Amino acid sequence: MATIVEGQIRAGTIDELKDGACRVVTGGGHTIAVVYHDGEVYAVDNRCPHMGFPLDRGSVSDGILTCHWHHARFDLSSGGTFNPFADDVRSFPVSVVDGEVWVDPRPVERDEAEHWAGRLRDGLEHSIRLVIAKSVLGLNTAGADYREPLRIGAEFGTTYTSAGWGAAMTILTSAANISPLLAEEDRPLAMYQGLLHVARECAGRPPRFVVDPLPTGETRPEVFKQWFRGFIDVRDEDAAERCLRTAIELGLSQRDIADMVFAAATDHIYLDAGHVVDFANKAFELLDHIGWDHASQVLTSLVHGMARARRSQELSSWRHPIDLASMAWQARDELPGLVEAGAGRQGEWNGEDALAREMLSDSPAAIIDAIKEAIRSGASADGLGSAVAYAAFLRMAHFHISNEFNDWDTVHNTLTAANALHQALRRAPSVELMRGVFDVAMSIYLDRFLNMPPQRIPETSPGPVDEPMLLSQLAGHMNIRQQVEEVSHLVSGYLTGSGEPDTLLAALGRGMLVEDAGFHSFQIVDAGFNQYRNRQGTESGRHVLIGMSRFLAAHSPTPRSVGQTFQIALRLQRGEEIFRE
Repeated sequence: MATIVEGQIRAGTIDELKDGACRVVTGGGHTIAVVYHDGEVYAVDNRCPHMGFPLDRGSVSDGILTCHWHHARFDLSSGGTFNPFADDVRSFPVSVVDGEVWVDPRPVERDEAEHWAGRLRDGLEHSIRLVIAKSVLGLNTAGADYREPLRIGAEFGTTYTSAGWGAAMTILTSAANISPLLAEEDRPLAMYQGLLHVARECAGRPPRFVVDPLPTGETRPEVFKQWFRGFIDVRDEDAAERCLRTAIELGLSQRDIADMVFAAATDHIYLDAGHVVDFANKAFELLDHIGWDHASQVLTSLVHGMARARRSQELSSWRHPIDLASMAWQARDELPGLVEAGAGRQGEWNGEDALAREMLSDSPAAIIDAIKEAIRSGASADGLGSAVAYAAFLRMAHFHISNEFNDWDTVHNTLTAANALHQALRRAPSVELMRGVFDVAMSIYLDRFLNMPPQRIPETSPGPVDEPMLLSQLAGHMNIRQQVEEVSHLVSGYLTGSGEPDTLLAALGRGMLVEDAGFHSFQIVDAGFNQYRNRQGTESGRHVLIGMSRFLAAHSPTPRSVGQTFQIALRLQRGEEIFRE
């Protein structure tokens, strides 16, 4: 058996190694494969960095060590891999003294954060989910802030797609948003899933080249706002992008930039079923995480979608049998006067929940009149946004499972648009952005038949609950298809039985992350967490989480292949054996 002498591991004599067999020695917390090849002795970690297969069972030819499980190949002299799906295997210094081979069990030092940041870029470029998972875990272990993988994903996702901001960047931002409310061990899982979606969406797409700013002396925010809105109106995305890039590079305030983007996003009715406002809001939320110095790259990625977005006034559903578009246009025209009338009554209005229920009316005229009256009565932009978001969650809470399965997405789209509008109104309130309240309210109206019949919201719990037991039951029901009502009753009972809300949020977040969660799941959890935090401890807050949990239950379980890859990466990081004979 090899012994350690002066910090070195004896691997045998040169003659013993020349027999061609790979010798395995241990020391310093490492299992090391020692190979004699072509007159030289090499030592590398015996665990294949891909999935831990013992490399002594591989083969050596022409200076290349090949792992026989997935055929990853490594340069013996350096440990460097020829295959991006693997990783460089750690190599160890070797010395030969008087015919005896000694291995230093201390591998060459490396900057772990820098290494895993580079590997994350490799994983994104080649869309290799195991590499992405390992990199997220590696960065986390190296002490890197969550913003490091988020920043790498943001730079990649806004560069390597000519179509600009899409669903994947929204998922990535949502992952960052919900992370503080997740259990600590689930936060890397959320980031991994967000980055995986970015890699998939960018795979095979050409890059996006950001235009240079104008060589202009114009610095007035109102001029750039007018220019930008005009270019988006006529679908001139090149001119709009250059205008926005110039405004950012000139150093216009974040508030001014948000104002011009959100004004253009609401100049037409309900652009792309609310996705334009949603994507714009998410882009600003991303910058809250990674810093405004990324604004040019991030915000210009919105322009393509804004310029090409479908305008709801062009849709028959908004024109027939009731001309909802014309009703919304008229209300928009009246909005400045309504805001002026309510300016002196700010702080008097507190009818959010009542207005939300009015928005569930069967009369679009009554809905618009209720919104106008609220504005005259001093309703703030935040209050209006909150009301429309709550109304959208009520639609989801009342969604009956007798509807066709795809109709979950119809209600969901309105809900996430409403949440995005609310968040945008909190960030950059303006008369232009308030127009979106009428738009989303009309979308809520269009979804009315999905509440016929309305599903009853569960009753409150009569007393305290056993939190661990209830959470265990919740996880159990999420493992069975279509346990929508059972899950909603458990969530309702937990909240009204004085369960700890943060624990429930973490459990619901984990319930989403263990699935092969997509765009809509991340959106609704992000929206649900946002809206619940504004209403914690209230009936409306309970309704929000009931609506969110019903959607998640309807879409569980999935094959869970994404989570399996993450678990493999986690086990490898812990040093567990994946390969077993």
